[in-house]
Amino acid sequence: MGDHPPLKPRNRFRTGLAVLVGLVSGGLFLTLTSQQTPAASTTPPPSQIKPLVADLSKHIVAITTGFSGTDVLMFGATDGPGDVVLVVRGPSETQVVRRQDKLAGVIWANAASMTFDDVPNFFQVTSTRPVEEILSPAARLRHRIMPDSLDLVPRTAITTSDAEQEQFRTALLRLKERQGLYSYQPQAISQLANRLFRADLFFPSNVPTGAYTAEVYLVRDGDIVSAEITPLVISKVGFSAEVFLFAYKHSALYGLAAIVVAVAAGWVAGVAFRKS
Repeated sequence: MGDHPPLKPRNRFRTGLAVLVGLVSGGLFLTLTSQQTPAASTTPPPSQIKPLVADLSKHIVAITTGFSGTDVLMFGATDGPGDVVLVVRGPSETQVVRRQDKLAGVIWANAASMTFDDVPNFFQVTSTRPVEEILSPAARLRHRIMPDSLDLVPRTAITTSDAEQEQFRTALLRLKERQGLYSYQPQAISQLANRLFRADLFFPSNVPTGAYTAEVYLVRDGDIVSAEITPLVISKVGFSAEVFLFAYKHSALYGLAAIVVAVAAGWVAGVAFRKS
C-alpha cells in the first residue's frame, strides 16, 4: 500500500474539528449520564436498622485508695415503644453459706453449710417498669433476669431436701442484698419520647473486681425482642492494687507483715499511754 498524501491545511482543520466535536459530545454525554445516575442512598433499609442500641459512659472503673463508690451512666435508644430492662452481672464465684445454731442453748456455732457454684458476685436489675409486669415468668427464667431466677443449686442438692436448699438459697440472696451487691430498682430507667433512655448505675465501695457485663433488653408484649451486651471492667489501680496483688501472691508474708504491724501498733500505743 502506498503512503497517504499529506493533508492540506484546510483538511487538517476539518479533521481536527471533527475530533474535537466528537470528544466534546462524548464528554457531554458522559456528564449527562453521570448526572442522571441517582446517588447511592446512605440510609440502611428498614431490615438492617437495629431495634436497640446502648452503651456505657465508661467501660473501666478504677478502684484507687479511698474509693467510695461510683456511678456509671447507661444510655441508648430503641426503634419504637417498649420497655427496657438492664441487668449488670459480675464474675461468678463459689459461695459458702453457713447456718449458726446454739450449742447447749448457750454458744452460737456453725451447724450446717452449703456450697453454691457459679454465683454472680454482683447482680443489679434496673427497669422502666416492674419486671414482673412486663416480662413473663418463662422469659425471666430463660434469661436469668431476676435474682430469684438465678440457677443457684448447691453441691449437696442430691442429699438435701428442697426445703433446706431453699432456706440456704434465700439466705444467700439476703446476704448479697445486705452487702449492697444485689439490688433491684424498678422504674429507675427514664425514657424520652418512647425512644431514648438512660439509667445511673451505682457501684458501692465494696464492689468486687473483674469483668462485668451490662445486658440491656427491649421488651414488648411480655417477651424480649432485642438485646445488647456491653462489657465493663472493674479493676484496682495504684498502691491498693499493689497491696492486693502482694497479699494474693504472698499470703504468708502478708499475714506475717500484718501481725508485725499490729504488734508494733499495740506497743506504740502502750508506751504512749504509760507516758501519759
